[in-house]
Amino acid sequence: MLDKIDKPLIMGILNVTPDSFSDGGRYNNIENALQRCRTMIDEGVDIIDIGGESTRPGSESVTGEQQIKRVVPVIAAIRSELSTDIPISIDTTLSEVAEAALNADANIINDISAGQGDQKLLNVAAESRAPIILMHMQGTPKNMQDDPYYDDVVAEVINGLQQRIEDALAAGIGMEQIVLDPGIGFGKRKQDNIDLIAHLERIVAMELPVLLGTSRKRFMGSICDQSNPEELVAATAVTTAIGLMSGVKIFRVHDIKENRQAVDVAWAVKQAKLNLGL
Repeated sequence: MLDKIDKPLIMGILNVTPDSFSDGGRYNNIENALQRCRTMIDEGVDIIDIGGESTRPGSESVTGEQQIKRVVPVIAAIRSELSTDIPISIDTTLSEVAEAALNADANIINDISAGQGDQKLLNVAAESRAPIILMHMQGTPKNMQDDPYYDDVVAEVINGLQQRIEDALAAGIGMEQIVLDPGIGFGKRKQDNIDLIAHLERIVAMELPVLLGTSRKRFMGSICDQSNPEELVAATAVTTAIGLMSGVKIFRVHDIKENRQAVDVAWAVKQAKLNLGL
């Protein structure tokens, strides 16, 4: 599904949680979640990413049972009332949540721990043949921003992702199922995030599809002197355009319309460069 991506994709964030950093509490009932999905579909979303656990810095973990109660009814409602074919990804680190979501007709697993939070999740991906997004993270959401440190963040993220790929392959996951995420904001300092965005082509060179998730993140607020995440829409769109020119294939964002425009314009420019042989 994600191994042969022609045009870059927009993944829309749907947090059915009370405490996510930017939109917590807005979509944690089915009616509001469905309305948000309608809007995202109208604005050109390609994938809807549903999560039942906040992974903001300092957040506490949520049980699998609670996550399932939050996400499965929303997935079922999307399938019955909105769309039977739009891809849905489940944002979780737990095998039981991933399995329940896939059984409810989700299509993709998005694991910020890349199988380190629950080794059985890799088995679920292997058995289901569902695409799986493997993200780099130093630490856990609860402690990842306490004191992250890298000597060479790009090289260390690449090495970490390569280890996660090897674990996935050992669990029986096919290379064609894997998408990589450098984990912007997950156990990274401001300059680490900037350095990763500046060198995304090195991660793209690993020859697997790459997902970029910068949406409304704090490091951009510190650059723009803006503390309100909702005021970082333009900043996010800039990173989307940079990522596309670097070869990123999937962009996980809150603001669909603005990032759809960024993707479409950057894609047209990139195609023009390719047509000129530049």
